[in-house]
Amino acid sequence: MFIADGVEYVGVNDHEVDLFEGQYVVPNGMAYNSYVIKDKKIAVMDTVDARFTHEWLDNLERALGGRKPDYLIVQHMEPDHSANIAAFMKNYPGATIVSSNKSFTMMGQFFKTQYEDRRIVVSEGDTLSLGERTLTFISAPMVHWPEVIVTYDDKDKILFSADGFGKFGALDVEEDWACEARRYYIGIVGKYGVQVQALLKKAAALQIEKICPLHGPVLDKDLGYYLNLYNLWSSYTPETEGVVIAYTSVYGHTKKAVDTLAEKLRAKGCPKVEVCDLAREDMAEAVENAFRYSKLVLATTTYNADIFPYMRTFIHHLTERNFQKRTVGFIENGSWAPLAAKTMKGMLENSKDITFLDTSVTIRSALSDESEKQLEAMAEELCREYLAQSSETADKNNLKALFNIGYGLYVVTCNDGKKDNGLIVNTVTQVTSTPNRVAVTINKANYSCHVISRTGRMNVNCLSTDAPFSVFETFGFQSGRNTDKFASCGFEPLRSDNSLIFLPRYINSFMSLKVEQTVDLGTHVMFICEVTEARVMSDTETMTYSYYHANVKPKPKTEGKKGYVCKICGYIYEGDELPEDFICPLCKHGAADFEPIA
Repeated sequence: MFIADGVEYVGVNDHEVDLFEGQYVVPNGMAYNSYVIKDKKIAVMDTVDARFTHEWLDNLERALGGRKPDYLIVQHMEPDHSANIAAFMKNYPGATIVSSNKSFTMMGQFFKTQYEDRRIVVSEGDTLSLGERTLTFISAPMVHWPEVIVTYDDKDKILFSADGFGKFGALDVEEDWACEARRYYIGIVGKYGVQVQALLKKAAALQIEKICPLHGPVLDKDLGYYLNLYNLWSSYTPETEGVVIAYTSVYGHTKKAVDTLAEKLRAKGCPKVEVCDLAREDMAEAVENAFRYSKLVLATTTYNADIFPYMRTFIHHLTERNFQKRTVGFIENGSWAPLAAKTMKGMLENSKDITFLDTSVTIRSALSDESEKQLEAMAEELCREYLAQSSETADKNNLKALFNIGYGLYVVTCNDGKKDNGLIVNTVTQVTSTPNRVAVTINKANYSCHVISRTGRMNVNCLSTDAPFSVFETFGFQSGRNTDKFASCGFEPLRSDNSLIFLPRYINSFMSLKVEQTVDLGTHVMFICEVTEARVMSDTETMTYSYYHANVKPKPKTEGKKGYVCKICGYIYEGDELPEDFICPLCKHGAADFEPIA
């Protein structure tokens, strides 16, 4: 398989395997990828599983075309990639192994030699010249073993990503990438989100045109799509709005409650409902769904004064992979002493940023009028924001939205006639209550100010405390004049009656505003507006300016630097004096929002 001029695929497809790593069902097999880079010198990227030694060596020999390899680069020591190191070195005694120090330690464990006389030890930032191209090595510990490195080819802009961006499935089978890549990531790499985020930040500094993983296809189109998914998965951000109901049922009564809840959720506008029978369905698929969707309901019986074994196993799979940033509810069934909800909640109590529903459902043997009412209340609580998002079911005159105005942070959205735009503001104020008028003040330097002055309409999205820093990066640190901010926001936006966007996540309410008059404040314009629509999505607290600084904004890296730091975005101006007219190039705030580096 041709990857680029001088880069070829020499991996193998495995249709013999039924369980990858002894636990993951792989109906379409696996691919063990290996690559050859041919320049003045030749580098082979990783080996393959032990069961395919001769097939791989044949592939390698054909690709080499009579030449001999100079280097074997070992990025990852898991046996499905490293098993043929000894066979390679026996066949090509003139070659040198290039890998991390930890990899050579593991080679000693696997092969009883660390190849001291035929090795190059590399670490972060080290390079290897092959002739016209230079390979740069990037440390990627715990993605997903501690010895892992990834490799960047500067000539063809290729990132050889080890297990990163891999998926289940052989390469000779057509299937959706995201489904099997998500199941692969959550199952195998999911615990190490922090480490994957660190690798993504390193990758962001590279110009990447192709990604060559050790499992799955070469990625050479729409890389932003794959990078965005990896960012969502590794930051534990819900990828899709919806509810997963994971359950076990002994005699069918818990299942009946689950089916009833699923019907109620669909009727109330829940965009997606996934029901997983943990005793019968693929556990890895159920775990994948729990990480994919924004909300989870766990339903099980009290069993031996504990919970049903499949449910305990499921929750263990979640917690060991750092399950977080989700809304969770409980349905318990017990004929004489229901304990399941308490047990399940206890298993999740150390998970980060879990919002537990106020409503729990307790069934005593079978559904009753009381537990039916609890199911209805749970469905209402789960679907509150979905009801508010839908034009058909929303209360569009819920002026409680005005109570969420404070010294908070907001995303103001507008449209210039060609594309949507949004920006962060902290200057929204209710000015009258009869009629309801709101003032929004925007810097003239912002493109949105120009758009709103011309169109006379906007939406104000009240950010809630669950909004991540990426929201501020997207809407606060770039100009909408030359950037489509919604192309990279990570979610599908929704529209209010005025046809403008409102955010489906990270807000507790929004208001549609019609400009009645403007006040020129020199550097800013104050828009005094009529409220034409107001919806409340949740009771989550509004993101305040102080909360943002204390809990959301990363601490700027000022060590060893002299100058001034922006209190809004962390931009560092290095110099003895900050000009009075200085404007932050990231967030566009002026010198008044800078402070000296202590």
